[in-house]
Amino acid sequence: MVVLIWVLECRVLMPTPKVTPSIEDAVTLARYPFLPQAASWIQNLALDHEIDLEELLEGQWMEKARQRARIRLIDSIESKEGVAVVGGDIFTEEGRIIEAFSFYYARLVVFASEDERLISRWAQAEATRAEQILTRDSENLVKIAKTFISQIEKDEQSVAPLQSSNRASVRKIRQSQDGSIWKIGLADFIEICPKITGSRWRLANNQVSAGKVTLFNEQQYSSSAKLARLLRERIKQHIEQEALEKMKNIDMELAMRLAEPVGMVRNLMASKASEAIALVGAEESDWPPCMRNIIAELTNGVNVNHFGRLFLASISAALALPEESCVGFFKGAPDFKESTTSYQVKHVYEGSYTPAGCSKLKLNHNCPVLPGDDRLCDISWMDHPLKYIRATQRWKAKNRKVEVEVRPDDSLIDGEQTNQSEIKDSVAKPAES
Repeated sequence: MVVLIWVLECRVLMPTPKVTPSIEDAVTLARYPFLPQAASWIQNLALDHEIDLEELLEGQWMEKARQRARIRLIDSIESKEGVAVVGGDIFTEEGRIIEAFSFYYARLVVFASEDERLISRWAQAEATRAEQILTRDSENLVKIAKTFISQIEKDEQSVAPLQSSNRASVRKIRQSQDGSIWKIGLADFIEICPKITGSRWRLANNQVSAGKVTLFNEQQYSSSAKLARLLRERIKQHIEQEALEKMKNIDMELAMRLAEPVGMVRNLMASKASEAIALVGAEESDWPPCMRNIIAELTNGVNVNHFGRLFLASISAALALPEESCVGFFKGAPDFKESTTSYQVKHVYEGSYTPAGCSKLKLNHNCPVLPGDDRLCDISWMDHPLKYIRATQRWKAKNRKVEVEVRPDDSLIDGEQTNQSEIKDSVAKPAES
């Protein structure tokens, strides 16, 4: 039981409100099991129902929870919409137990994987699920917002009648159509928004007053939906940071007992990554590590920054990869929309953008290579990814030439001996009539 309590402990590692609002509704806590407020509730469930680590890992009582956990993990990798919103029946005691402990079993598997990309993918998927629910959960939106955002307030506004046909007036009315406007602290907005793509999330395009940013309603994007989108980033950060911290303390015995589900998710991730790489017929082995890393991150649902996305599109254009293949690289991105991505990729291809050099990639955190990781990258003159590709191709061509010169013309490589013998035999022995 002590080990299980360690598993269930929840500690917020990022700057968040010092005092979180009380949440005691069991349905809400089962719906959002990642909440700091849920930790003690789940611990009490474990004690009341005698659910220890052994039961969670192998007990018959927890089999449904483990099945639900596997679905959560598969959704994390397979679906860009994240974990499916529909889960167990959280309006019954048994359903709440299954839903809550499925999250913690999946969490254990992620810990045991010791794979930071899987952690990121899983955190993204759980946060995306939470965003979808929060968009419709007006009752709990305030409490959860105050759990993860330092400064948050809500202005209630009545919808004014349409009095003018002026476009500006129409736009203003649409901005307040749901009767509420959310405002968040400037510091929170600045910290969260660089991780989100789109012009509406740039500070210069928003109204700032008294140290707060107003999240206006748009025709197809309500203020509450915007708040839920910001919460998604904070929730992802919370889940990810906690997982990285707990991963350090996983012991070998527990990791071995979780080897089967860990293997399942690792194979699934490897398969998804291979699919992305296989989209093009070019020599993928020539691609620089920065390009490979961005593709892998997008495939695994990481929200790659704008600079990294522009680099991927521009280097794909430089390598004459089809536009469709380049668009395919982005399909795993959490905010992927095919029409928008196709338009942006087309713009880059037509604009003949030059891919960024190594120094800019490092400055924008898009270079994954450390000294000693890649011999080519360690060379002093290696300052651009295109140089990396050309150097790789020259090296491969040189090796092929050396191989041809070293091997005599009549020397046979593996697999040719049999064929040559068969030819000699057929010549020596005419076919019987």
